[in-house]
Amino acid sequence: MKDDLKNKAEELEQTLQAQLAFLRSDSRDWAKMGAGVLLGGLVAFGVVRALKGKKNNKNKKIMAVLEKEGLLDDEIVGKLNAKKSPGFGGRLAAILLPIAITYGREKLMNAYLNQKAQDSQDDESED
Repeated sequence: MKDDLKNKAEELEQTLQAQLAFLRSDSRDWAKMGAGVLLGGLVAFGVVRALKGKKNNKNKKIMAVLEKEGLLDDEIVGKLNAKKSPGFGGRLAAILLPIAITYGREKLMNAYLNQKAQDSQDDESED
């Protein structure tokens, strides 16, 4: 009876160790994905900020020159500061971005499910 209990305790301990190892590897994957998303967001934020700043500087320079010459009025200020409609790149991004996100999500989920299936097959072959 003691031997059976010891065997069950060892079996449970091994199962617990296997589950903890799987949890550690799974959490590393999520941490890597989170870091990638965070890095992508920071890069996108930096690019947008850089491009937006250049546009504002150009407008400020143009308005300063027009003001020196006395040609600056409300209509010109309105035209310079008016929000432009999205061009070809904006429309293309609006179409391609959801497609790229869906494709990436499918690839990620397929890789995750394949890894999970492979891990379960490895666990079954060990038993």
